[in-house]
Amino acid sequence: MRAVDIIIKKRDKQELTAEEIEFFVRGFTSGDIPDYQASAFAMAVLLNGMTPFETADLTLAMARSGQVLDLSNIVDIAVDKHSSGGVGDKTSIAVMPMVAACGLPVGKMSGRGLGFSGGTLDKLESIPGYRCDLTTDEFKKQLKEKGIVLTGQSLDLAPADGKMYALRDVTGTVTSMPLIASSIMSKKIAAGAQAIVLDVKTGLGAFMQTLEEARELADLMVDIGRLAGRKTVALLSDMNQPLGAAVGNALEVIEAIDALRGGGPADFREHCLHVAAHVLLLGQRAKDLDEARVMAEKSIDDGSALEKLRVLVAAQGGDASYVDDVSKFGRAKYTEEVKAPRSGFISQVHARSVGEAAVALGAGRAKKGDPVDHAVGFIIHKKVGDEVREGEPLFEVHANDQAKLAKAREAVSSAFRFSDESVPPLPLFYG
Repeated sequence: MRAVDIIIKKRDKQELTAEEIEFFVRGFTSGDIPDYQASAFAMAVLLNGMTPFETADLTLAMARSGQVLDLSNIVDIAVDKHSSGGVGDKTSIAVMPMVAACGLPVGKMSGRGLGFSGGTLDKLESIPGYRCDLTTDEFKKQLKEKGIVLTGQSLDLAPADGKMYALRDVTGTVTSMPLIASSIMSKKIAAGAQAIVLDVKTGLGAFMQTLEEARELADLMVDIGRLAGRKTVALLSDMNQPLGAAVGNALEVIEAIDALRGGGPADFREHCLHVAAHVLLLGQRAKDLDEARVMAEKSIDDGSALEKLRVLVAAQGGDASYVDDVSKFGRAKYTEEVKAPRSGFISQVHARSVGEAAVALGAGRAKKGDPVDHAVGFIIHKKVGDEVREGEPLFEVHANDQAKLAKAREAVSSAFRFSDESVPPLPLFYG
């Protein structure tokens, strides 16, 4: 077999065999197949798609490209939660401590920012010392002792996906449905999760912009999970506007901490409670969603969820005092409040425009290996459905460069649309 023949076959819209996919994944992982051929393969998949069987074979090949963890001797049921990416989506930082505080161990391997979508690891690294490079042994030990882990992919778990993930970000192939599904599910399978809750975003700031696409991705991932013997459920959630108010790394961590204290934006808090309830139900800690919801709320009210975040941060080498005193987080040099140019009702806050503006400020990466500025970003004060008066605060820009601030102000201002008539708020979930 030759890599170029497999690329040509996919370019010509033919179905690849399990053996061909296994050969390509193994060769890419070992370095025998170079980045440029993997880039060509990813583009062929983006343009021509994959059948469900090809996607399942790709997922399993990527999961098997390294070690596949068995956590059954560590916890009674290992649960993972994953979001398909969005703008202002800091859900894992709040949901995982809530779930762990309810006695359900959660071990999660997260990614970095991808395209205009922020990455959980980049956000957590705004806490000094926080380690995202735990080894497999450290992952297992921490899960057993602390009941909560949130790290990056270790090199021996789904290494093919780790390499492909970084490549997709800089080759315009992020939005391929088979590549998204196989990336997410290979990590979940390799990391040993026995139950998986998927938060699939849809809308202007999601990789799946229509509800139909999101449903297709959700169905595909749930099918892959079932084929691999994992209990899997997918939620369809809105990403037409940023989730919560904060967009940017440190700003989002601060907002997640606020939520665990019982504050934070109402939409973000509600989103987290709904996701946490599904995780607790799938993890067999509650008999129904109502009971699971009450458990999640209680973890916030009694402070146990916030304590679990402290435990997580400290266990991974981070300065846990940042959880108690958010004023310690690095702040941007320049902060500017932008006011509403007119009165009316907010009819749109274009999530993708806000996400791209955050990347341009330095909160994300233009190319592989770019450094991330943890302090920059936005606070969005008004959301779809809100009434606003001319001169009221609309959003804030946090920047370390005045020229970038000016461009960001213009970009986010254009993300807002106004209506003279009242506008209903957007739903948080579609099913």
